[in-house]
Amino acid sequence: MNTAIIQLLVLAGIAVFLILRLRSVLGTRGGFEAPPAPMEGASSRRNPGFEVIEGGPDHDIIDHVPEDSEAAVALAEMKRAEPSFAVGEFLSGARGAYEMILMGFENGDMEQIRPLLGDDVAETFDDVIKMRKDQGLTIEAEFLGVREVTLHDASFVSETGEANVVVKFVGELTSVVYNAKGDLVEGEAGKSKRQKDIWTFERMMGSDDPNWRLVATGE
Repeated sequence: MNTAIIQLLVLAGIAVFLILRLRSVLGTRGGFEAPPAPMEGASSRRNPGFEVIEGGPDHDIIDHVPEDSEAAVALAEMKRAEPSFAVGEFLSGARGAYEMILMGFENGDMEQIRPLLGDDVAETFDDVIKMRKDQGLTIEAEFLGVREVTLHDASFVSETGEANVVVKFVGELTSVVYNAKGDLVEGEAGKSKRQKDIWTFERMMGSDDPNWRLVATGE
């Protein structure tokens, strides 16, 4: 194999890696969006109901929640309401949204993350950021990665199309707080910590608005 062919194969491999890397990130378009509608012919691969066409359970659901759970039923109903919805793609998007929202809050950058937040969560974030500013506190934070993303629960109201998906995150970051004098008042510089959160995302399935919004936070 000559040198030119080897170089072409290396470049092709790099291109494939970059494409897959870009596809794994969701939320850079200003919202936590649902995946696009499947192309014609894709319905043969996924049934909007709980059973796939080929027979047997829908692994897009039972890979994340027990087959006989209420959450599994709710996720199946979401698929019936919106056939393009996929649990695995949702969780991939949730991972990206988690980093964006967490760091936006830590850095006090609400304008970037406001489209991802429900009204109550946005108001709470605004209040905390204002309080930090009034007290002269500044935060220096760096996101190191997500260690865990798991589907914790799900519910669906068929009458209204309201879907709620609860996701557990375990992230790792560094975060230190300084007062107005520049003194360290919280955290340890250079030391990472694990951040555990349970967040609830909400969306009206079948609506023209593709954005999932964070409507509740907890641990």
